Amino acid sequence: MGIGAQRTPPAWGAQLAALALMAVFGAGLGRGFATRTAQAARLQTDTSFAAVIARLSEESGYFDSDNLISNESSYLHAVSKLRTLGTSGGAYIGVGPDQNFSYIAALRPGVAFILDIRRENLLLHLFYKALFQRSRNRLEYLLLWMGRPVPADIAAWSDSSIEAIVARVDSSRPDSHGTGATTDSLIALVESYGVPLSDTDRATLRRFHQAFIGEGLDIRYTSIGRAPRPYYPTLRRLILERDLEGKQSNYLASRQAWEYVKWMQAEDRIIPVTGDLGGTHALRAIGQEIAARGQLVSAFYVSNVEMYLWRDGGFDRYAQSVSELPRDSRSALVRSVFSGGFGVPHRQQLQGHASTQLVQTLEDFTERWQQRRWRSYWDLVTQGNR
Repeated sequence: MGIGAQRTPPAWGAQLAALALMAVFGAGLGRGFATRTAQAARLQTDTSFAAVIARLSEESGYFDSDNLISNESSYLHAVSKLRTLGTSGGAYIGVGPDQNFSYIAALRPGVAFILDIRRENLLLHLFYKALFQRSRNRLEYLLLWMGRPVPADIAAWSDSSIEAIVARVDSSRPDSHGTGATTDSLIALVESYGVPLSDTDRATLRRFHQAFIGEGLDIRYTSIGRAPRPYYPTLRRLILERDLEGKQSNYLASRQAWEYVKWMQAEDRIIPVTGDLGGTHALRAIGQEIAARGQLVSAFYVSNVEMYLWRDGGFDRYAQSVSELPRDSRSALVRSVFSGGFGVPHRQQLQGHASTQLVQTLEDFTERWQQRRWRSYWDLVTQGNR
């Protein structure tokens, strides 16, 4: 029988009505809490691609660049150093855009996590995942990426040299009739991966693709409100760069390297995560995920993010998370340093490169941090680095 049907003295009617409303409201809160708890529990056991991303990620932060391509012309120098160290397999962690694929192709990890403070970087990697899915070989991948028409003889290009492939892309012009359809189809693939997209996310994906279509292989790293620095490499140069032994080690340089990354993408083994390296959740959660999978970290590529962490007070939280990563003696941290702001070049800087790629074992990093042997960022990039 409802409260309204009960014969209740008028003085108590309002109070009982209020109590009933509170009970209903409280029950609603309880159901909401129970629902959230159940969702969290499902998320912990759900191993789908989208669920892992959601479980590991934090709220998005800000950085003053779309970071569509790297500005580190020295990025492949780390491949030679990792090769010398004997680093391979395991689990890979990295930041930023597609230079990670070259490290993945060289190290052949079983799983890779791409961690970046911006949600936009997660979207960019979902875009790359769709590109790999759509493409049969390296030329088609680059043509779709740059919004160029795909020739009928695309299969004949599978074993072509990277120089020939780059020349073929350079000789093409954007497909004025097909670029919109290509973008639409790539976004549709991104939607199929299960990561919820907002209208803003879709607009961001379109904007990214339009940037590549408009500039082609001449695209460079840009910062918001600042023009590209003259020493920032074009995407063309990054693709054709060589390691310290003179080998072409970009993931597009060989069929085998590109196909390994394509396989990783198809198996959902390249997992983009939104999070701050100096935050309290994402990096630690990735370390726990790697341990749960029975893996050790092979390499952790941090670019020059440590400079910002040192400046903004997040370095110790980052270092604590690094110290907790599952590792062995060959697990390595890869960093990039631009020494122009220090007034002197880094001792490992090579002619023709504004950036310098450094490699330090995670064991050495952890020991030096615990002993408080760094008093400045310059100490960090000049001590214990190969």
